[in-house]
Amino acid sequence: MTIRVVVADDQELVRSGFALILDVQEDIEVVAEAADGAAAVEAVRRHRPDVALLDIRMPRMDGIEACRTISAESACRTVILTTFDSDAHVYEALHAGASGFLLKDVRRDDLVHAVRVVAAGDSLLAPSVARRLVEQYTAGGPRRAAGPDPRLDVLTGRERETLLLLARGRSNAEIAAELVVSEHTVKTHVGHVLAKLGLRDRIQAVICAYETGLVAPGPPLPGGFPGGGASPAPARG
Repeated sequence: MTIRVVVADDQELVRSGFALILDVQEDIEVVAEAADGAAAVEAVRRHRPDVALLDIRMPRMDGIEACRTISAESACRTVILTTFDSDAHVYEALHAGASGFLLKDVRRDDLVHAVRVVAAGDSLLAPSVARRLVEQYTAGGPRRAAGPDPRLDVLTGRERETLLLLARGRSNAEIAAELVVSEHTVKTHVGHVLAKLGLRDRIQAVICAYETGLVAPGPPLPGGFPGGGASPAPARG
C-alpha cells in the first residue's frame, strides 16, 4: 500500500528536498506540496493523504494551527518539522494532534522512517524531544494535575495499570511481562485506553497520564524517563 504524503514548508528548497527524499521511496508518494499552513489544509482536503509534514512556522497559518485543523477534519496524521528545539512547540504540537515531532536536521533515513511509523498508526518523537518532554512533566510542569483526574474513572483497573506503564516508557513486550499477559492483550488494553480517553495515540496517552496526576512527579531515572524503561519514541500501538 502506498503512503500518500503532503509536504508543507515556506522554504521552497527545504520543501522540495523533503519531497524528493520521500517520493523516491517505492512505498511513498508525495501528492502535494504547500508553501503555508492554509495551503496545506486545502491540500489535505483535496488529496486525502495519509500523512502531512508541516513546518511549524509558516505564513497565513502556522504548522500547529494547520495540524489542529487537519486533525479535527480528517484521519490524516501529522508530523511537525522545525528548526526550533522548543518545549513550548512540542506541547502545542502534541496537543494539536501531531503524531510526530522532528527537527529539520533529521537524517534522510529517519525522515522516511518517521513517515512510515506515523502512517502505520504509531507515534514518533525525536529522542531529544521525547526525553525533554517527559523530564518537564516529572519536574512538575504547569500542565500536570495535582491529583488523579475524574476522567480516569472510565478506565478499568487493568487499563489504569496499562496507562501507568505507558507513561513509564514501557514497550508492549515489557508491559506484557509485567502484567503477565500476552502482547495481544496489551494491544487491546492500549486500544481501550485510547478510545475511552479520546486520545489519538500513545504519545498523547503518556501526556494524559501526567496531566491527570496518574503518574506522580519525581526525578527521572537513568535515561531520563520516570520509573526507567525505554523512550516512548517511537511508541508502538
